[in-house]
Amino acid sequence: MKKYTAEFIGTFALVFCGTGAITIDEVTNGAVTHVGIAITFGLIVMAMIYAMGEKSGAHLNPAVTLAFFINGNFPGKDVLYYILSQLAGALFASLFLKFLFPGSVTLGTCFPSGSALQSFVLEFILTFLLMLVIVNVATGSKEQGLFAGVAIGSVILLEAMFAGPISGASMNPARSLAPALVSGNLNWLWIYLTAPPLGAAAAIGIHKLSK
Repeated sequence: MKKYTAEFIGTFALVFCGTGAITIDEVTNGAVTHVGIAITFGLIVMAMIYAMGEKSGAHLNPAVTLAFFINGNFPGKDVLYYILSQLAGALFASLFLKFLFPGSVTLGTCFPSGSALQSFVLEFILTFLLMLVIVNVATGSKEQGLFAGVAIGSVILLEAMFAGPISGASMNPARSLAPALVSGNLNWLWIYLTAPPLGAAAAIGIHKLSK
């Protein structure tokens, strides 16, 4: 149970801090700023990789778990439990944020600022690039090397910085599902449940071809 608990805690921290930064920015009329939100996401992912990497691999993302399974270095028997742990952690985080900030309308829910197709393609590419970095610095069960957390956290910060205003730069179905459910903003959820897993799977395909 240690690895499932680690995924729960790690994803809770990711959603609580990341979407919490968006929520606080919303209720304080921009005190956190877009740059602050991007930095928060990058730093919390980096911190959780170092805190939980040895226990669970710190996937914190169903798309990453599925991609590692496709790559053949993560056991199929753990996939469902990892995803359930991630979803539960994300949901608890959003419920806590709803309790703390009942005036928030979105709770950090992702929305496309342009067309649905634009955000779908963007989320696909963002997750593709993220997973390409992850699969080259980590394995399915353990974070590999001193700088893996820095590399992965930096990619998330970078992508959130430039793509956040367009698609929300989710790259993570759990991170998108929880605030959407709790806030009731479900209109565009399909983008964020489909594009990241497809992008992550495509990254594994390219990784296998380049071996």
